[in-house]
Amino acid sequence: MFQEFKTDYFTTDENDIIQDTGIDLIYVASNHYTHAEYAIRALRTGKSVHIEKPHAVTVDQLVRLVEAMKDSQGKVRLGFNRPHSYFGLKIREALAKETGPGMYNWFVAGHEIEPDHWYFTPAEGTRILGNLCHWTDFLLHLVPEEKAYPITIVPTRADRSDCDISISYIFGEGSIGTIAFSVKGHTFEGVRESFSGHKGNTLVDLRNFEYLRIDVVDQIYRKKLWARDHGHETNIVCAYSMLSSKDHIESQKIDYVWNSGYLALKTKEALERNEKITVEAFSKAYAMHSEYVRQGKS
Repeated sequence: MFQEFKTDYFTTDENDIIQDTGIDLIYVASNHYTHAEYAIRALRTGKSVHIEKPHAVTVDQLVRLVEAMKDSQGKVRLGFNRPHSYFGLKIREALAKETGPGMYNWFVAGHEIEPDHWYFTPAEGTRILGNLCHWTDFLLHLVPEEKAYPITIVPTRADRSDCDISISYIFGEGSIGTIAFSVKGHTFEGVRESFSGHKGNTLVDLRNFEYLRIDVVDQIYRKKLWARDHGHETNIVCAYSMLSSKDHIESQKIDYVWNSGYLALKTKEALERNEKITVEAFSKAYAMHSEYVRQGKS
């Protein structure tokens, strides 16, 4: 099979790839708990990595991933594709032109999976880190980093902490974002999602990454695609292109890698505890947790 794709070899041993001096970039798309572990080992050999979501399922992993990034010449891209999709970029561009806080709302109907699915294994991070992290990451892209913190996380749940839940975020500059994640049965076309945003004079209406309407007072932009485009291909190609000097695709910065991962982890914690949690920015949060990790307390 691997010959059909014109690759040099196939292996089930990750060491063969991590230690291969002919490989510059590794795509990590294994089960969730291993993402950070493989990425850390690859970075320590100087390789670049594309890490599919989630890039860490514990704070300990996130701390060690950040430290590996600091010590490596390798570059990093994360597998959060929606912000880099055609519609994701349009939304970010339109909202960035406005000033003041915004109101953002996601409704997501997730696909049903069996109770014994590996997603529900505690070590894998449950569906918060397996699914919801897509939309927590997107919200982070809508608020300027220097104004986003502190972020207050307010959970709403019944019996379950990772399905049929709602989560609200109050950002430091006053923006409010909500995500409702519903799992009631099978959805014929996979995950269904809609986004509404309002900032300044701009109103945004996105449906399933196939229809977008942006209103700016009396100016209306409408676009419908033939098929959904969540930005998968764009994001994967960006990881490859960041190694090319002519493409000028930047490696994602350490503070973003931390902030995105940490917000997802704290969202999971808030829902499991069913308590409001406040999240601090990278400089403060990382300093605290890295010390815990060094002391073996995390």
